[in-house]
Amino acid sequence: MGAVRYLSLEWIDALTKAVAADAAMQRAAAENTIAITQVVTGTPEGDVTYHLAVSGGRAEFGAGPAADEDLRMMQDWDTAVGVATRTVNPQDALIDGRIRLGGDPMKLMAAESLFVALDGIFNEVSKHTTYDVPDKP
Repeated sequence: MGAVRYLSLEWIDALTKAVAADAAMQRAAAENTIAITQVVTGTPEGDVTYHLAVSGGRAEFGAGPAADEDLRMMQDWDTAVGVATRTVNPQDALIDGRIRLGGDPMKLMAAESLFVALDGIFNEVSKHTTYDVPDKP
């Protein structure tokens, strides 16, 4: 895999493929049902929306909002980059209001095994991810 810019369509595509191929994610999908939409504002790509939808033993990651979303997470570019690069603690960002939640946060807490698997996938994809802002023409 070549380098992909964080939150670009290529990055979303890389995660889509990795989620579909990951055995730990598929095992976690068998134990969970949740649909999450993530919205990141002010990115070099404009506002970016992507989702993780898990049901019936299948996990799907992709561009756009989740159908029948249980939870929506919203944050700005700087917060998203900080969380992705582990310079911002996600729990602190939630408490500080930099990450805003809509929907049912209890579903998020109940899906811990899913997020452990997803973290492993993000770690692998992040090895090929750049977080720079492209120069404007």
